[in-house]
Amino acid sequence: MIRLKGGRVIDPVHGRDATGDVFIDNGRIAAAGANGRKADQTYDVTGKIVMAGAVDIHSHIGGSNVTMARLLMPELPALAAKGGATIAPTPAAWGAFATGIRYAEMGYTTVIEPAMIPTHAIEAQLELSRIPIIDVGGLAILGNDDFTLGLLRDGAGKMAIEDYVAWTLAHTKCLWIKVINAGGSAAFKFNARSFGLDEMVPGYGVTSRAIVQALQYAVTGLGVPHPLHVHCNNLGLAGNVDTAVATIEAAEGLPIHFAHIQFYGYGSEGPDGLSSGAPRLIEAINAHKNVSVDIGQVMFGQTITLSGDILRQFDGRGAAKPKKWMIDQGDGNGTGIVPYKYRAKNFVNAVQWAIGLEIMLLAEDLWQVLFSTDHPNGALFVRYPEIVHLLMDRDERARWLEQVPEASRQVLNLPGITRELTLSEVAIITRGGPARLLGLTDRGHLGTGAVADMSVYSEQADKTAMFAHADLVFKDGELVVRDGEVVNVTWGRAFQVAPGFDAAIERRLDRFYDRYYDLNPSIFDVPADIAGRPERFATVPCLT
Repeated sequence: MIRLKGGRVIDPVHGRDATGDVFIDNGRIAAAGANGRKADQTYDVTGKIVMAGAVDIHSHIGGSNVTMARLLMPELPALAAKGGATIAPTPAAWGAFATGIRYAEMGYTTVIEPAMIPTHAIEAQLELSRIPIIDVGGLAILGNDDFTLGLLRDGAGKMAIEDYVAWTLAHTKCLWIKVINAGGSAAFKFNARSFGLDEMVPGYGVTSRAIVQALQYAVTGLGVPHPLHVHCNNLGLAGNVDTAVATIEAAEGLPIHFAHIQFYGYGSEGPDGLSSGAPRLIEAINAHKNVSVDIGQVMFGQTITLSGDILRQFDGRGAAKPKKWMIDQGDGNGTGIVPYKYRAKNFVNAVQWAIGLEIMLLAEDLWQVLFSTDHPNGALFVRYPEIVHLLMDRDERARWLEQVPEASRQVLNLPGITRELTLSEVAIITRGGPARLLGLTDRGHLGTGAVADMSVYSEQADKTAMFAHADLVFKDGELVVRDGEVVNVTWGRAFQVAPGFDAAIERRLDRFYDRYYDLNPSIFDVPADIAGRPERFATVPCLT
């Protein structure tokens, strides 16, 4: 048994913020004196902060889109480091192994890959298996593929769509379902260059709204713990707060999660036609308890954007910096890769940066509003400590605001926001909230029986320094980080859900793949032994 002695234990799931001890026994959090045992090893963490291991709900860390981004821009770490990011300036820092190491050093123990193309699932799961220490999971993308759209066009019943969703989760070994600009990528093939919530997909006669609702009902009906993960229409466009609010209302009270919501927080007021829509957006989120969001916070500096929303990526290719880009179109969403550098002196970028912070700081219930940068789209994940600093310190925000154009400050709310998040609130948006939303009930907290994923920090006024490197990190009860450096490389697990489905959907899919691809869909199935390690996959139970 291991004892962490005398730290300030912060566990908002159990309402705990007090000095005390935490015990680890056989990889789990244990009660003091469990089974009559005394601690075999003690770590004195007096004066330090003890939290559960952090959980990232939305970070692009593996799969075909990430692979193409690495191939297109191997120089990303060098450019990011030149701009001040805490990343080694070598291409290896952009790879799978370095991803797990750097996440662990910051105190993260679970990270979710949010965009897995079903026919690319083998490559994606193989890439995820090469990431050390952290546990992972994936989102399978549906909503622009011909089979989903065909079911809806042909009036297939709810059960058929549920069966297809369940089959997709089993085939990809994913944790939940995502829809990206529902119908937009399919419409792009018909030369559409914009696509709204109530527009029809050419050739299918179904709207984006109908696609989202059908998948939402299917995910809910199957009891998948995490609600449908939605990338809305009109990403990045001035005035798109209207789209986000309309999509919230279209959910009709069913659970729904919105990805990188900052990119939909744009009003159209002011002389330049762009303003913060954060107050209107957060008002809608506060009023709809069925809704959760992650932020997609923008930070100034070099990054690269990658997305299955090829319609929006194609439209944004002209802003690429460096001047290179890639669009890959296939069945479903494909991938768009566009390098980008956010600049503090750029009016639009300054507004984007402020909106993400405003949403988090204006939220009434932080269990609905979760931390992310949509890595690497808004910023590389190594920038997380700086964002925590901005959320916890209004003086730090003021210093950053001094960098941005006066014109941007005139259309923002951030200068007048005095709220500073507490450590307990930071633990909600980075630990308790994401774990609860994912259905991972054994993590994100320090209750008895939870997996012993823990991070320990030295409390500092400089929160960037505090959260950049943890003093200690335990993964499944094993010490993996000491003094901000990995001392023990372990290998985590991949989460999946496995709702049942009627075998009739397999026969239907066999005919579909044989007709259009002369293939059997089983060739895309992710094998259980893909990692070459036993018990790679852990099944999260469904709610029904």
